Amino acid sequence: MDNNTIQAESFTRALAKGEDERSSSPTRALAKGEDERSSSPTRAAAKGGKEDLSSSTNSQEHQQKADKKPITELPFIEAKVKKRTKFSSPKISVKTIILIVVIIALGVLAYIYKGLFIAVTVNGSPISRLSIIQKLEKASGKNILDSLITEKLVQNEVSAKKIVVSNDEINGEIKKIEDQVIAQGSTLEAALSAQGMSMDDLKKQIIFQKKVEKLVADKINVTDEEVAQYIKDNAISIPEGQEATATAQIKNELRNQKLNKEADALITTLKSQAKIRYFVNY
Repeated sequence: MDNNTIQAESFTRALAKGEDERSSSPTRALAKGEDERSSSPTRAAAKGGKEDLSSSTNSQEHQQKADKKPITELPFIEAKVKKRTKFSSPKISVKTIILIVVIIALGVLAYIYKGLFIAVTVNGSPISRLSIIQKLEKASGKNILDSLITEKLVQNEVSAKKIVVSNDEINGEIKKIEDQVIAQGSTLEAALSAQGMSMDDLKKQIIFQKKVEKLVADKINVTDEEVAQYIKDNAISIPEGQEATATAQIKNELRNQKLNKEADALITTLKSQAKIRYFVNY
């Protein structure tokens, strides 16, 4: 085969190859475009499906959270719980609390000051002070009441006249009584104990007596003539050398007689002038 023939065949093959490439390029481009167009909806669908799946997942998670919501946040359950709580823990009124406190306080006071109500127990059985008071009132209630009325009337009169009894006067009278008791071979404490009295009782008695004396002081003076008349009327014999002592004793005795008489008259007058209302009869 000559060179011209070979060249002709090469030219023919090159021409055919170029035609094939030109004819195949549009086809490939068209096929590629078709593939891209066909794949775009698929990708969009896939993307939409993924978004729908994500939305569905979020919805499920939200529903799960709602299902896990605390029971106390639900309105009807909360009302039921409150109702149960109110039923299980009833409220105590203020009046009830005050009544309980008062009862406890009275119980404590009754225990602490039981001596005010019970005088003694005998084999566990109590004897009340009220029963003793009732017997004492029945036995001597009238006399005691009359004495208290007299003290009240005298005190009112003393206050009206501004009469005062000093400590020196009280101590002076106590000293006189003590000297008399000692002269009889005893002591003041023993004498008071024998009469069921204390030193305070004696002081109160002296104060009352001194108040009465000052109220009737102008009516209880004793003159020497009265002393002489008393000695004469009673035929008293006075040893020689003891005239002064005998005269002082007689004067003191006459003074006490006048004091008792005038004191009774004073008390009678005060009672007649006072408004006394009795609520208890003995």
